[in-house]
Amino acid sequence: MDKTRYSSLGLADVLDTVLSGGRLSAADGERLFACPDVLAVGALADFRRRQLHGDKAFFVRNRHVNYTNICANACTFCAYHRAPGQAGGYVLEPGEVARSLAESPSPPREVHIVGGCHPDLRLSYYEELLFAVRRVLPGAALKCFTAVEIAHFAAVEGVSTREVLIRLAAAGLDMLPGGGAEIFAEHVRRRICPNKISAEQWLAVHAEAHELGLPTNCTMLFGHVETAADRIDHLIRLRDLQDRTRGFVCCIPLPFLVENSRLAVPGAATGVEELKTIAISRLLLDNIPHLKAYWVMLSEKQAQAALHFGADDFDGTVVEERIGHTAGATSELSHSRREIEEMIRGSGFVPVERDALFREIGGAA
Repeated sequence: MDKTRYSSLGLADVLDTVLSGGRLSAADGERLFACPDVLAVGALADFRRRQLHGDKAFFVRNRHVNYTNICANACTFCAYHRAPGQAGGYVLEPGEVARSLAESPSPPREVHIVGGCHPDLRLSYYEELLFAVRRVLPGAALKCFTAVEIAHFAAVEGVSTREVLIRLAAAGLDMLPGGGAEIFAEHVRRRICPNKISAEQWLAVHAEAHELGLPTNCTMLFGHVETAADRIDHLIRLRDLQDRTRGFVCCIPLPFLVENSRLAVPGAATGVEELKTIAISRLLLDNIPHLKAYWVMLSEKQAQAALHFGADDFDGTVVEERIGHTAGATSELSHSRREIEEMIRGSGFVPVERDALFREIGGAA
């Protein structure tokens, strides 16, 4: 990285901070978003990514389960949800989910379960769902239910979110996924998810999970009505919580997919904007060890490119993901382990299978 190049971009001090392992400020983030040279921004993120993980790119054998699309929140950006009583709504029975997972030709190491905020399902349904999956996959990590779902379960049951987390952990819950964060800025949430819990509530549920020993992931949905300043504010709030709890394992920047959405936006984020946002996420989130290139929503080729812009995780085999594909994702529904490894190698990285907590399985592939 040529200092003359970064000086010409007004980023010489940012380069020095990155090279010395220092912390970038929100103002630095604003300058990086304003930088016209996406490759210069990407090189900074790639440097930090390689400091953390070298040439490794992680993946996991996982399964996604979306247990219902019936949701009381009716977020304007969501193409997946159905209102109670609306045609096309469904609920999967716990036994049905367990049978499907038991029939997997390659048992997953991680099961990712999320769904809509169904107004009628009680907490016992979710406990039964976890018990059923644990019976057929005793060795898999159960990464289930976003903070939004946890808060919804608590409201329906009339108990605290802490009690919900304790009961679900007793039923087999290992960690929380990071969904539902969207963008924390209140003016954005009023437009895209007015019925969803607030940013403060989302962060509080994750803080409680961390206190109870449940690690979590975190997300940022970008490329809709938010500004660069809103993205930076979101990332800094994640970083601040991580400073306090150290419970976030991985961050997943998610590009908004416009198809079938009721949210009026000019169009999808450009590929360059996606890569710049991923890179700046890596640079600002200096205390969250992993950053995911979620191929389901990025597309496989863009996820490969993202590995050079700060991302170190390629997610996994997935299987039957519905939420992103309902919103217009053009990626495949699933990939085999061999296909994931080939895509990682084709990007110039070494594929490393992991578990849900990024512990390596048998070393580099």
